Amino acid sequence: MRTYAGHSSAAASNALYRRNLDKGQTGLSVAFDLPTQTGYDPDHVLARGEVGKVGVPISHIGDMRALFDQIPLGQMNTSMTINATAMWLLAMYQVAAEEQAQAAGEDPAEVVRALAGTTQNDIIKEYLSRGTYVFAPAPSLRLITDMVSYTVADIPKWNPINICSYHLQEAGATPVQEIAYAMSTAIAVLDAVRDAGQVPEERFGEVVARISFFVNAGVRFVEEMCKMRAFVELWDELTRERYGVTDAKQRRFRYGVQVNSLGLTEAQPENNVQRIVLEMLAVTLSKDARARAVQLPAWNEALGLPRPWDQQWSLRMQQVLAFESDLLEYDDLFAGSTVVEAKVAELVAGAKAEIDRVQSLGGAVAAVESGYMKSALVASHALRRQRIEAGEDIIVGVNKFETTEPNPLTADLDTAIQTVDPGVEAAAAAAVREWRENRDADPERRDRAAAALARLREVATTDENLMEASLECARAEVTTGEWAQALREVFGEFRAPTGVTGSVGLTGGAAGAELSAVRTRVAELGDELGEKLRVLVGKPGLDGHSNGAEQIAVRARDAGFEVIYQGIRLTPEQIVAAAVSEDVHLVGISILSGSHMELVPEVLERLKEAGAGDIPVIVGGIIPESDAAKLKSIGVAEVFTPKDFGLNDIMGRFVDVIRDSRLTAAAPA
Repeated sequence: MRTYAGHSSAAASNALYRRNLDKGQTGLSVAFDLPTQTGYDPDHVLARGEVGKVGVPISHIGDMRALFDQIPLGQMNTSMTINATAMWLLAMYQVAAEEQAQAAGEDPAEVVRALAGTTQNDIIKEYLSRGTYVFAPAPSLRLITDMVSYTVADIPKWNPINICSYHLQEAGATPVQEIAYAMSTAIAVLDAVRDAGQVPEERFGEVVARISFFVNAGVRFVEEMCKMRAFVELWDELTRERYGVTDAKQRRFRYGVQVNSLGLTEAQPENNVQRIVLEMLAVTLSKDARARAVQLPAWNEALGLPRPWDQQWSLRMQQVLAFESDLLEYDDLFAGSTVVEAKVAELVAGAKAEIDRVQSLGGAVAAVESGYMKSALVASHALRRQRIEAGEDIIVGVNKFETTEPNPLTADLDTAIQTVDPGVEAAAAAAVREWRENRDADPERRDRAAAALARLREVATTDENLMEASLECARAEVTTGEWAQALREVFGEFRAPTGVTGSVGLTGGAAGAELSAVRTRVAELGDELGEKLRVLVGKPGLDGHSNGAEQIAVRARDAGFEVIYQGIRLTPEQIVAAAVSEDVHLVGISILSGSHMELVPEVLERLKEAGAGDIPVIVGGIIPESDAAKLKSIGVAEVFTPKDFGLNDIMGRFVDVIRDSRLTAAAPA
């Protein structure tokens, strides 16, 4: 039983973890901030506004020591949501455990072999949905392969990869796509480990036994429960037939769940509680496909960062189910159900067909590089949005039963979510500079760090396992940014396909009529101005959750706008340069990480400096009302949040904002 947690600093997160463990939490699930996830130190330009926001910053071994102070790692089960830099975080975790063992007079090697937990380490889904990749697929797969091979031999209780269909569903995947793309990722990883030859053939079953999955559970209870049974069936078949694993225990489908966040609503957020409970039941009721670990979001996640009390509420939901109900006492309740068997068979057949399609393209890596999987997810998500707008998919409190009594939980929105002290970033940046300066002031420590980084770069050019070189970097006090930069120099960086090049379109019904009306308005204003309306959709900072930006870009194109969308991880300077060079009529900024109050003002200021201060800027994301008011007061034309689900309405507002800005500019003084 876990809650996904971490923010501000290692010391603050350590206090939160110890408090949660005292409340009965049985494992830790560490959220890292975006600079840590993408390999930057807190003082890097791209880290601006992102330090400590969506997780804890871990810049070096000193931070890792502080994060787990007084938490014995040899007795803990720790899940780390980390991907591109997973090897680095595992290296620091191991070194911290060794230091704890030495301080306690224990054998460090024994403690390391006892370490239990998971590094997420699924880079394929990062290209498709979450956006915290750094390197191209091939070197990224090499890092994963090295970690799998190392942990099987040296940390046998560790799950080196947690294949994540969770984020695929968040990006719009249907159950069939969720199963198929997760299995395709597993095939790519297992094939790579097998072909690398670091693990003896007779031990390959141990590799399979260490592969775990991280799955989403949406509110469609029966379909989600059947999806898990389909996963179990397909994994058993795949590992038996493709990899020849004869031990049924090694073939077990081992999965944890974070129930769906995509379906959580800002409108009437109290409804999220029953959604979370239903989703938890979908992965616990069926014993033959029951999750091994469950973590639940908080009711107010669509509003902002949950507080400790909100996390406690989610933990108590699990505890009531486990200790008050009799749900865990019986054999599978659905065995022999013809309804369930038929639905599982349908999902298995659909998933197999999609797996075959991915394999025919050359496998998961090739399907990422070609943009096939990303485009498929963007299209699925667009269709889901259309069904919601058309009222075909009902979301209580959003497109039906919208009237509500005043909500006491959100009466004071500024206290209904956790906020991060604005001084956190400056403190972290100063601390990492001090760490590097103190290290380099000692010639012996400086030389050891330099030698460790040189060795890391050298090993990266060979087929040698990179884990030992990373462990030496951790012991030599290298920083996260230094480790990642060394590998960037060898592997380069990568920009994944955005998936928004096509057009989905709307046909029929009220939603189709609304889109047609907006298209007419776009064309009329374009004719009036004598040019096609151009919109730039930008994602500044390190926030890689691009689903909303992609849907805006797709719908804007369908509405007749010319759309400039360059993907994730742009600096305000790059966004402004693109806006000026493309001579756009509107700039749309999408931020979900909480860095809007740092990055949006910088975009506005740079537009003014470039002589383009008349280009209106709108902002979308998880933005509290008080912040929205502040943004509007400094010149933002409009702020959209998750409650603004009608994309055609948003497109109409685009037209209004452009018209207002151009008419104001053309008005006589």
